[in-house]
Amino acid sequence: MTAKKSLTAAEIQAWLLSNLAEVIKTEPNLIDVEQPLDSYGLDSTQAMLLVTKAEKRLGFKVAPTLLWHYPTIASLSQRLAEESQELASDLEDTVAVKNVTPTLDLSAEAVLDPNIRPASSSFVFTSEPKNVFITGGTGFLGAFLIHELLQQTNADIYCLVRAAHPEEGKQKLKKNLQSYGLWNEVFRPRIIPVIGDLSQPLLGISKEAFEMLAANLDSIYHSAATLNYVYPYSALKTPNVLGTQEVLRLACLFKVKPVHYVSSVAVFESPFYAGKIVKEDDSFEHWQGIFLGYSQTKWVAEKLVTIARDRGLPVTIHRPPLIAGDSKTGACNTDDFINLVIKGCIQMGYFPDVDYMLDASPVDYVSKAIVYLSKQKESLGKAFHLQHPAPVPLSNLLDWMHSLGFAIEAIPYQQWQTKLINDISSAENPLYTLRPFLLERWSEEQITIPDLYLQSRRPIINCQATLNALAGSGIVCPPMDTQLFMTYSTYLLQNGFLNVA
Repeated sequence: MTAKKSLTAAEIQAWLLSNLAEVIKTEPNLIDVEQPLDSYGLDSTQAMLLVTKAEKRLGFKVAPTLLWHYPTIASLSQRLAEESQELASDLEDTVAVKNVTPTLDLSAEAVLDPNIRPASSSFVFTSEPKNVFITGGTGFLGAFLIHELLQQTNADIYCLVRAAHPEEGKQKLKKNLQSYGLWNEVFRPRIIPVIGDLSQPLLGISKEAFEMLAANLDSIYHSAATLNYVYPYSALKTPNVLGTQEVLRLACLFKVKPVHYVSSVAVFESPFYAGKIVKEDDSFEHWQGIFLGYSQTKWVAEKLVTIARDRGLPVTIHRPPLIAGDSKTGACNTDDFINLVIKGCIQMGYFPDVDYMLDASPVDYVSKAIVYLSKQKESLGKAFHLQHPAPVPLSNLLDWMHSLGFAIEAIPYQQWQTKLINDISSAENPLYTLRPFLLERWSEEQITIPDLYLQSRRPIINCQATLNALAGSGIVCPPMDTQLFMTYSTYLLQNGFLNVA
């Protein structure tokens, strides 16, 4: 790519305004150049499209994460103008904007508001809550958690949802449940929308309504988190970390309410744990070497939950891996990482030959386990690993794709990366939007995030204590066999996500 004539900050700002307005379908004069970009709700695809356009306009590579390290159009325009001027004289070289990641000390981020403490030491556990609060109800796992709470309890389910008014909120929740085949009209009266926003103080709820909820709720299920493969910690901190703090505030106010927190096995992504067996009750002190912004926020958020636990708040922590579709119906989130990679590799015709284990757990197993475990008094204070107990090599996925008639070849990972760089240049292939995640290089080793997931770098997640806690419940993780793959493929083919030529 050849660097072009340098542009001023004003010229770049005008260009960015015009293109951002086009992406989010609004007028340029309605965009505030001092407003953080993430407040405009760019998803991974939109961010990548903006980056690609910027590269063509400026004539040099733009690191996708630069969009978020300089979070406003004003600051980003200034930074790009500086780069443009530096590179203007060097027209022959291919030059990349340096991905300057500020030094981030995650342990220093894990500070819980000192005012968040249980209102009293008196807490009586009940396995039959009457009023339950849930975040993430418009997400994939959230839909199944609502479904399980409706099945396993008689509680009314208060669902935090972003909407203009309660009726719109109710429709969003209904539509989400319907999309996974979970809606039942009988349960309508028990699903109560709470209009708010995880990224706002008091969850975006008025002080009076927040206090009323705090006084009447019996338990809280916190499953909401913003997942994005491009955003760094700074862009995800508000919903994922500060949002968790507000949930803990709600739990401690007036009446003590247990929090059932959906964390992630990503809290063990530090190289310190590579090759080590990690059990449910092991501490997760090591954060150095966790590079993905989402994983960093999950580490800090779970630390906040453990601080609240140490202050006397009853909590359970649930760490799922990647979550796969419903083992009975195949219903799944087609925007999740596994499905996007499968579709992209099929379109590409090539699959990376990597030493991965496919340890995704079906969503119905994860949701059933979380709700069941949350109803057992002996679960309080514990963490649970919802890993698949018998993961299979990723190569099984390739065998499955071959069995469906897809012409796809396994090639060495570096060769696959080269094809990803050279051959995938359009958002029509889902891998295009994942390129920052797949190609960005980190640390002194200059390794990519997928390198970190190689078996040799991964911890061995032990879930025996969780299996013991589930013993006798009838909740068993389905084997990752031909029957399960066929259930998933049938769903993906029937809804048009995959197409057999």
